[in-house]
Amino acid sequence: MSSLVSSVAWVRRGVSVRHPSKYVLDDKELERVSGLARIELEDARVELQRAHEAAKSMGKGAETEGMEDVEVDPDDDEANWVDDDEAMDVDGAPVVEDKDDLSKYNMDNYDDDAEPDAIGPFSNIKGLTYYKDNEEDPYITLKEEDDNEREDLEIFPTDNVLVVAKTEDEISQLDIYVYEESQDNLYVHHDLMLPNFPLCLEWLDFPPASSSSNNDPSNSGFGNYIAVGTLDPEIEIWSLDVVEAMYPNTVLGRPDITKAHIPVPSGSGKKKKKKMRSRTTEKAYHVDAVLGLSWNKVQRNLLASASADKTVKLWDLSRDPSMNGEDGSDAGAIRSFDVHKDKVQAVQWNEKNPSVLLTGSYDRTVRTFDSRSPDAGVGAFLGSDVEALRWDPWEEAGFYVSLENGLVLNYDVRNLPSNLETPSPARFTLSAHDGAASALDVNPHIRGCIATGGTDKLVKVWNVADDDSTGKKNVTLVTSRDLGVGKVFSVVFSPDDPLTLAAGGSKAKMQIWDVAANFGARKAFGAKLKEAGKVLREREEKEGGHSGVVGLASDDEGSDEED
Repeated sequence: MSSLVSSVAWVRRGVSVRHPSKYVLDDKELERVSGLARIELEDARVELQRAHEAAKSMGKGAETEGMEDVEVDPDDDEANWVDDDEAMDVDGAPVVEDKDDLSKYNMDNYDDDAEPDAIGPFSNIKGLTYYKDNEEDPYITLKEEDDNEREDLEIFPTDNVLVVAKTEDEISQLDIYVYEESQDNLYVHHDLMLPNFPLCLEWLDFPPASSSSNNDPSNSGFGNYIAVGTLDPEIEIWSLDVVEAMYPNTVLGRPDITKAHIPVPSGSGKKKKKKMRSRTTEKAYHVDAVLGLSWNKVQRNLLASASADKTVKLWDLSRDPSMNGEDGSDAGAIRSFDVHKDKVQAVQWNEKNPSVLLTGSYDRTVRTFDSRSPDAGVGAFLGSDVEALRWDPWEEAGFYVSLENGLVLNYDVRNLPSNLETPSPARFTLSAHDGAASALDVNPHIRGCIATGGTDKLVKVWNVADDDSTGKKNVTLVTSRDLGVGKVFSVVFSPDDPLTLAAGGSKAKMQIWDVAANFGARKAFGAKLKEAGKVLREREEKEGGHSGVVGLASDDEGSDEED
């Protein structure tokens, strides 16, 4: 799998704790992680068995192929073979073993034998972290001062934090960056390992119900968390205020049931088939990859998810995600919506109407509905697969959707029909990119400012203004730039600075672009900035022509080859 950045999420200033805590593996956490580890070990055993059966059914049973007609002589059994040197004593006479002699088994001390060490990735985890820190460990005689580490991990209230879903060299992880805007400094603060390829991110401040010792230690009801959707059907929620974490605070889904990583062959096995059999859709959990996430900022305990299993699910984060009942009726998703006929690519709550959801799918439709009555929704047929969508924060009924054919459409929900066969023209259509318009965001600070990113490697900023003479929208391109991230997969505006955005793409890089460094952008949005009460910081032109772009200082660039 190629290296890339699939998603980027901002954390606004002042949310992160100044001194992040370290992951605590106490008895309570050990019990929780061990329970999850047992599921994984059982998965591994079942996976090995099913993979072997699948290989044989597909005609790939290498260890048994061509050996069906071979007879095995019992005299040639390796277990019956005896080394000549071991069968002879020093004088060359054969050693005669008494079959009734049980002394070699030491049966008298059988009950006194020590317990064998457990086997598994978490078998000796408690012994590795038995002491909370080096000060308590008697085996460490040379104590180290942690003042320097504490200073390195410090996050100031003026710093932004960015979470980057990154896969490089087939290793998936979350890179947590700190961005010092005043110094144009960007660096990796810490990282979190992921079990599978990440697809989407969503920041939230609601502490999810969890038995983890690292969950909401202040008990304030607010926190700093990131929800991650991957190729697995489960949703992981991690605390961003804990470093060196080994396991997420909570997992939404049923990893013990879905086992999405275990191959299930389709067909009779007479011919090789690459396509796997689709899994039966469940109401309480996803059974395929999670493609989109959206947190409800008004009803803070609600999280919506879109999946490749063609469903949209609603989760209550205040409920214990562990399944108490055998059928999972006591937990899991509280609602499941089947409003699409193909994979659901994106989902978003309407901030001004917090019960309304917007969804887009590979069935080339977009739907919007009230989560309390999904059957009364409206929608539109688009003619191309949905890549991304966003509600317009300045208009309760307006939203944008970007498509695989490079177009960006703007709709008014009030003009959409309930029957998708009815024509539903967009308010305006924007030919944004040559290739898929894979990324889209709407500026929360400046009305009519949107950003798009595409597989043509460009990030573009647009100005949408009202034309008083015609009553229609007038859309103009303000600025466009290749940020060096490759094909653009994520573009997100800063929650604090009006004309700052972050972008990531197929080169496994994330760049921050201060659009206000462009004179044309300052001119185009100057009046809107004053109207919104925003002030831009003047920046000096830098050498090399890279004004306004901040990224990690790296060594030799990797290969430009992309999938």
